[in-house]
Amino acid sequence: MAHRDDSEWLTLGQAARFLGVAQSTIRKWSDQGRVPAFYTPGGHRRYRRADLEAFLDRSGPGGKPKAGPLVLLVDDDEKVRELVRVNLEFEGYLVREAGGADEGLAAIEEAKPDLILLDVMMPHVDGWEMLRRVQERYGAGSIPVVMFSGKVDEQAQALAATSGAQAFVGKPFDLQHLIDQTKQIVPV
Repeated sequence: MAHRDDSEWLTLGQAARFLGVAQSTIRKWSDQGRVPAFYTPGGHRRYRRADLEAFLDRSGPGGKPKAGPLVLLVDDDEKVRELVRVNLEFEGYLVREAGGADEGLAAIEEAKPDLILLDVMMPHVDGWEMLRRVQERYGAGSIPVVMFSGKVDEQAQALAATSGAQAFVGKPFDLQHLIDQTKQIVPV
């Protein structure tokens, strides 16, 4: 009779820390079958360390998940950021979040993203001003940008096009449409 070594099994939180992702991300991955999970009689998930190590080996060398394209998500709404981040991570993107333009500009200094998803309506410095600053510093078109806003009209869409954004998506947005736009501009 095989004896299970309990130290090999990790809780959801431990597994998320082990992989370096949010609990919601690993939960979604296990629901989709990407990461094997054992469900206890109480409905809790447990993950075998060996399965997580195998996932990392498939994902990339050096104990880190293979990094897909880096997407910088700039939005002052934390819930929107989490929703978009979890779904983009599931698609294979590495996502960095920023709660405002200044934080977003600082993030670009640390690691130049492959794509910026940028909310128009933010306090202090709006998305249009951040886009202008990014282009001024790095050159127009050097970092693709998708703008999104709750105020959708022809003027905003035209401004996005003339300002150098690759796309404009209205809020509340169709999440799949935003993911499709991301994949078109920066494939995984």
